[in-house]
Amino acid sequence: MDAAPDIDAVADESVVVIGGGFGGLSTACYLADAGADVTLLEKNEQLGGRASRLEAEGFRFDMGPSWYLMPDVFERFFGHFGRSPEEYYTLTHLDPHYRVFWKDGDRVDVLPDMAHNRELFEAYEPGAGDALDAYLEEAERTYEIGMEHFVYEDRPRLRDYVDRDVLRYSWGLSLLGKMQGHVEGYFDHPKLQQLMQYTLVFLGGSPTNTPALYNLMSHVDFNMGVYYPDGGIGAVVDGIVELAEELGVEFVTDAEVAGIEGRYGAFAVDTAGGDRYLADIVVSNADYAHTEQALLPERKRQYTEEYWESRTFAPSAFLLYLGVEGDVPELAHHTLVLPTRWEEHFAKIFDDPAWPDDPAYYLCVPSKTDETVAPEGHSNLFALVPIAPGLEDTPELREEYREVVLDDIAENTGTELRDRIVFEETFCVEDFADRYNSYDGSALGLAHTLRQTSLFRPPHRSNAVDGLYFVGGTTTPGIGVPMCLISGGLTAERIADTI
Repeated sequence: MDAAPDIDAVADESVVVIGGGFGGLSTACYLADAGADVTLLEKNEQLGGRASRLEAEGFRFDMGPSWYLMPDVFERFFGHFGRSPEEYYTLTHLDPHYRVFWKDGDRVDVLPDMAHNRELFEAYEPGAGDALDAYLEEAERTYEIGMEHFVYEDRPRLRDYVDRDVLRYSWGLSLLGKMQGHVEGYFDHPKLQQLMQYTLVFLGGSPTNTPALYNLMSHVDFNMGVYYPDGGIGAVVDGIVELAEELGVEFVTDAEVAGIEGRYGAFAVDTAGGDRYLADIVVSNADYAHTEQALLPERKRQYTEEYWESRTFAPSAFLLYLGVEGDVPELAHHTLVLPTRWEEHFAKIFDDPAWPDDPAYYLCVPSKTDETVAPEGHSNLFALVPIAPGLEDTPELREEYREVVLDDIAENTGTELRDRIVFEETFCVEDFADRYNSYDGSALGLAHTLRQTSLFRPPHRSNAVDGLYFVGGTTTPGIGVPMCLISGGLTAERIADTI
């Protein structure tokens, strides 16, 4: 995709976008900028999709994404409209990027200072500092080639890959191997392997099922930096909504879509509240499976129920939002707590689904950086434990697992929280399914396995309904806030190419 997608063909078209996550917001911006009449319908009371906010008793939590990665993607997105991110929100470069506690008592900080990081790696394994440089050099090359020629360019058909340019660009990239084998080629120490692989959680995968191509995430992590948008990821949502309004997008919240009827030029989108919106084109940023299985009649679906049942979905999550009295000095803004061997946790997500006994998890304390997200004298903290989608989720199980997580935090980080909690809420499998219509309560959508990457993901354009398109994490390029922003541009281009 060029820096300025050619989508002028959509001028004067009427478009209904279903869902106000990053993919829907991005598509709405591109189409409105090209002259389309765009209305976005959001099921919930606020925009942002999985990047919703929870506000209560002076605390403000990002309910979903909390890492601001790949700043170049945001710059490119806003740049298309002659703007910059700085016009809408302010970034703070985090130092440390994140902290890691291993459950054997070990602790490290990964910093913006690469000399420190080389010394850190060398301390675990002689020669690992040089290996880190070599790994990141390859990761940077993979990122630059992958982004320009495989992410920003949509290649929905096999023949799109069988040409001289693609073969030239992809020569030497690790396209077919798995991350575990790729990382083992550079580092022997299991803790160093974990440091290079933890970002796979953002892709909804594990080291044994994610393609080695995603070594590019280490370039994102180590070389590009980890940032915090003041006000949280919700501030980024606000910024894109403001941009969309400047471009003429109309937003309707509390508008759950109940059905889609028609075809190109004659769509009727009906809401559960009885409203009907007419459009030439419909773009769904709602869960892909939900759109097809619940909003369309069977004859207009691309995929059967059996297809979705056969897919590998990214994890769900057990989330614990906590308002806490006082500081939590042991924790950084971003903290990972990892077993020294995490294979069992991944097995309980992908192989033998169950609540993990010895969880790997993530803690976020944005009040370390932003005093506006908690009352004075308090900390804003949430814990996220990846778990298998589709698990039984009851109040009793949540309460039991809450105790497991609080015990684990105290034991492995030295942070005792129980007597200081003044606000608390959980979010889990059933909430993802109910609030976001997420298949099996997945927190992210389709995992990035080898058979679910690139052209093997569901397409942007429906092949069953002329004029119906899809955007978001289940289609290309995939999971994550930056990818969903890019997906919006790809969907807009696909619309312009086919009307």
